[in-house]
Amino acid sequence: MRLFSRAPLLGVVIPAWGVEDYLDDCVRSLLAQTHTRWEAVIVDDGSTDRTGDIADGWARRDNRISVVHSVNGGLGAARNLGVQHVRGDFLAFLDSDDVLPATAYADLLGALRDSGSDFATGSIVRWEADGMVEPPWMRRLHRPLRGARVEDRPEILGDVFAWNKVWRRSFWDAAGLAWPEGVRYEDQPTTTRSYLDGSFDVLDEVVYRWRIREGSITQTRASSVQDLADRWETKRMSLASVRAHGSPEVESVFVDRVLAGDLWRYFLLVPGCTPEWWRLLRSGVLELWGRRTLVHSGLPPVHRLAGWLVAQDRRAEVTALMEWAQGLDGPAPRAQDVATGAWRLSVPHAVVDETTVDPAALALRDHEV
Repeated sequence: MRLFSRAPLLGVVIPAWGVEDYLDDCVRSLLAQTHTRWEAVIVDDGSTDRTGDIADGWARRDNRISVVHSVNGGLGAARNLGVQHVRGDFLAFLDSDDVLPATAYADLLGALRDSGSDFATGSIVRWEADGMVEPPWMRRLHRPLRGARVEDRPEILGDVFAWNKVWRRSFWDAAGLAWPEGVRYEDQPTTTRSYLDGSFDVLDEVVYRWRIREGSITQTRASSVQDLADRWETKRMSLASVRAHGSPEVESVFVDRVLAGDLWRYFLLVPGCTPEWWRLLRSGVLELWGRRTLVHSGLPPVHRLAGWLVAQDRRAEVTALMEWAQGLDGPAPRAQDVATGAWRLSVPHAVVDETTVDPAALALRDHEV
């Protein structure tokens, strides 16, 4: 009878670097889990503050926690090292400056117990200055689903995070999964492969509280050439996996909605960027979207136009467009073609000469009117 079966053992990997102010909260949230059968390894990734000492203190207090001290190798390397040192039927990753809701692992493991899927993913909240905020796009992606394949919901590829998921360890090992090392944005290639290779459960429960803080890896200045190079590299790796999967529908959703999703952040940085950064931005746009262009992407109208202008090497107009858009109080102005009734973006002539732009780059979709 399942009534007396043992709870599954969950292995939790906690990479830690320079988090002396946050590690205690993180570990306390693990100790507060309603699922209590877990083992955790804190990987002290060459910290120069008190992080290593704090980790050792927790290991002395709770025999479910161990610590590995290593030279600094970055987040991907720390996670991979942790996987080698942790046991369990299931595997999870917890960033050391974030916290878990009390039922996070019980919710994820409960779904996997019932479905037999290879991994499960739940929604998140961002821990911002004015409280916890669930991003609307995360809520949209996390309509409940069990035993799914990527063809059932290709847009789930946009949930790239490592830490709102639990994997079946047998699947992780059999699929040969690991985190890329020596590059930022290392979550996306591995989570993409997980969705492509495995079956998964999608939960609408919030299973993670993501702390947005200055100085964290995710807040690294995106205006650096290395940051943008890393972003392109992990997008390239992810796209290669999607293409190898061989589903035109999944590839279309991935290229237009997932791969393009964060580009608006980079377009905002065009004013004042260096020539080297601009060349790298343009080369990535041309490589990944090419003749299809960003006109067909899920970006907002102004950023679709910006993407088209980037591909055309019209830097001055991208700069003017971004500066104009940032000064708007609401949505960008629109105009209707008298003859056809079609709606389009209306941009001042001093910003962009619309007569020199592909009409598709200005066109509005029905839901944008």
